[in-house]
Amino acid sequence: MLEFDTVTHTYPDGTHALDRVSLSIGRGLFGLLGPNGAGKSSLMRVAATLQRPSAGGVRFDGIDALAQPRSLRARLGYLPQDFGVYPGVSAQLLLEQIAVLKGFTDRGDRRATAERLLRLVNLWDVRDRAVSTFSGGMRQRWGLAQALIGEPDLLILDEPTAGLDPAERNRLHDLLFGLGERATVIVSTHIVEDVADLCTQLAVLARGRIVAQGSPAELARALDGRVWQGPAEAAGAGAVLLSRRLSVGRRVSRVLADDRPAPGFVGVPATQEDAYFAAIQAAGGTPG
Repeated sequence: MLEFDTVTHTYPDGTHALDRVSLSIGRGLFGLLGPNGAGKSSLMRVAATLQRPSAGGVRFDGIDALAQPRSLRARLGYLPQDFGVYPGVSAQLLLEQIAVLKGFTDRGDRRATAERLLRLVNLWDVRDRAVSTFSGGMRQRWGLAQALIGEPDLLILDEPTAGLDPAERNRLHDLLFGLGERATVIVSTHIVEDVADLCTQLAVLARGRIVAQGSPAELARALDGRVWQGPAEAAGAGAVLLSRRLSVGRRVSRVLADDRPAPGFVGVPATQEDAYFAAIQAAGGTPG
């Protein structure tokens, strides 16, 4: 169990990134949703022991992450939103070097681990290429491989599907589904479909605060009978605009209202994306 207890963080420039965040996350796949700038990466860095919060605490299976960061790191795998690599070093060799840092003292074990993980993330055929020459999607898959060294009990993934094509994204989802059976896996993203497809529980973070929490289905069901779709230019008085989008070549809006907001609007089933935008709107954010 990963527990955040009223975690608050303010950067030296005065930016309030986190505001009394409290969460309890058990084994399985947990989604952390939020727009850019919501504080997701700040919370993930705190969980990964890379950043001490201004206030509050973090515990994992009885380990105080602030007092015993080394103990937590021994059980942690982390994929940051962006990372650098040594130029000219092959995918396999760089994985083996990271395995040394994670305590793999036997050369044969390091090689076997690197080979297994490269096959797992579909990079075996390019194992001798320098990671610095990889495309964004390939680099992201390599980043996941390094996070999996040592079979961590806590896996933190910050925007893991960034740069992946649809086939790679589906393959990653299959892989994460299997990992969630034995570990606590946090998927931090602004892509609602990633969380809706993968996670049994999620939290929405906006302006550094948790503004919604539950299962994707529960959050969508809470809006049943109140979501309407109609002309983009006529949202209706008293309706809350959730999103504007293109649908079959025309612009439409989806709004939240107790009754039909205006002529031309029809009731539609609520989706996880509607629930996400409703939570962001309630926190003072902007529509999608």
